[in-house]
Amino acid sequence: MRVSVDLDELLTAYEWVSAGEAAAVDAEAYVSRVNGQIHWCGEGVDEEPPEDIEDGGLYIAVPHESELDLGRSLVLRFVEEHLPAKREEIDDFFRRRGAYSRFKSLLERSRQLDAWHHYEQAAKEAALREWCTENGFAASSKPAGG
Repeated sequence: MRVSVDLDELLTAYEWVSAGEAAAVDAEAYVSRVNGQIHWCGEGVDEEPPEDIEDGGLYIAVPHESELDLGRSLVLRFVEEHLPAKREEIDDFFRRRGAYSRFKSLLERSRQLDAWHHYEQAAKEAALREWCTENGFAASSKPAGG
């Protein structure tokens, strides 16, 4: 039987780890292979992680976006599906710093920002569900209101 991991909590941990990497700050999270509990480590975390947190047999690090192919390649998949005429312009964005903010500005002008948010969220959830399966976990969602 697979150990259950709360998908919403995993998603929050994933976003924290990914934001920490982008900001070059210490932000890690680990999932217990025994009970599915997520342990947070890094700047601003008051709770001490278990002493054996680096034991790969007991814990696995929560991935960040680059490990799950959810950065630039996700943007380009969205563009192919929703804004194919803008592909060359968006490719140019990624040749310089600040690409993501220029991309979001283009989405606002094109009235595609909501579509992007839904697309990105669905991709994150699908990638994390797949990550869970590959690592022996069952992704679960808490019932609404519970």
